[in-house]
Amino acid sequence: MLMTKEQDHLAQIFSEALDRVDPYKIITNRLNLSNEILTVAMDEGDISVNLKDFERIIVIGAGKATAKMALAIEEILGDRIESGIISVKYGHTEKLQYIKTIEAAHPVPDENGVKAAHMIETLACSATDKTLVINLISGGGSALLTSPMNAEIDGKKISITLEDKQAVTKALLACGADISEINCIRKHLSNLKGGRLLRCLRPARSLNFILSDVVGDNLDTIASGMTSFDSSTYCDAISIIDHYEIRNKIPPHTLKALELGNLGKLVETLKKEEFNKVQADNILIGTNRIALLGARDKAIELGYNVQILTSRLEGEAANAADMFWAIAQDERQWDLLEKKPACIIAGGETVVTIKGNGKGGRNQEMALTFLMRLGQDKLEGKDIHFLAASTDGNDGPTDAAGGFADAAVLEKSREMGLSIADYLKNNDAYHFLKKVGALHKTGPTNTNVCDVQMLIVK
Repeated sequence: MLMTKEQDHLAQIFSEALDRVDPYKIITNRLNLSNEILTVAMDEGDISVNLKDFERIIVIGAGKATAKMALAIEEILGDRIESGIISVKYGHTEKLQYIKTIEAAHPVPDENGVKAAHMIETLACSATDKTLVINLISGGGSALLTSPMNAEIDGKKISITLEDKQAVTKALLACGADISEINCIRKHLSNLKGGRLLRCLRPARSLNFILSDVVGDNLDTIASGMTSFDSSTYCDAISIIDHYEIRNKIPPHTLKALELGNLGKLVETLKKEEFNKVQADNILIGTNRIALLGARDKAIELGYNVQILTSRLEGEAANAADMFWAIAQDERQWDLLEKKPACIIAGGETVVTIKGNGKGGRNQEMALTFLMRLGQDKLEGKDIHFLAASTDGNDGPTDAAGGFADAAVLEKSREMGLSIADYLKNNDAYHFLKKVGALHKTGPTNTNVCDVQMLIVK
């Protein structure tokens, strides 16, 4: 299917959103090295570090955007970096000279994620008070740095395996749990998450550069808060499992570990009092809001009247699609939010409760649900155009960032005799959108700040 003018506009708007949260650009713009003084520009006051105070500089990190972050750090620090290891999703790489890259699986972890965690934990534990640690954290770090908990209670060892973590992750992804709930449980089954990485780094000084992929930008949720204090508890983790009624899908000894933690027999994640005693600066460098501002500016440049709804869109993807459809009708009839031509933009991260065995992601599910609403429209959506896409370039376990929905897509699907309802029932938005040429593919973007949804009403 040939791209329509409006689809091209939506793609351009999304591209500008990505450019605003390019981690390489952000870091090189905010970090400055002069006379061995490394300065981080901050709105609330700059952070400065004298490199002469340290004998070693090491770089560690994990996440889908971490390779670009590492590339920027290498450009600034060069051969001052003694060693470094990062873990990234397969394909989300950059050519690095001083920092070793390990590629691993996401969202369900694999052996490479365990290998990366072990190597990074070993390097972190080698740090002394004469070590400066540059830590690069972005969304996806939870799966890409998998260090299953090992503990001992009354002489008995408790060991969580990779297979246990995989089973827990799959159960949580399928039930519709949001990222904060998923990461709460991950934190309490890990040796590194929930601030535990800082225990390895103590007494080193760390600068932790963080790109947010969570709604609200909570540092204790991004990549499961490896360098933040954690407000959640073992009790919270058990409550989430019970809320979604998935005890029967959690390995029994994994559930037992959480219950022992709740009884105080396992060490909790890092709390605020302990965090205040470590030398760690958490620096939030990019958010969904910044991406939305980029999208807004491009849409204005293209001649649209723009309204940003929110950077905190959550809930079921299908429900979000219904909301956008309602907005589209209000815009068409009354110019309720902006005068036409209007571009309505939102961001956040929705979920899909999986009931079928198809292929797709939350943005493709949203686009296909929106397309179904277009099919029920008396005007068949001829003045309405929609794109939902993930900023990392991979919507769910697919190679597409998201999908388009408009009259051209609807017409093509009808020509092919495709049932939107059947594909939605099977959670198979990917194959539907692929058949009609409505997938939006960017390839790995090496950034990650949740999702962006864009609605044009002409």
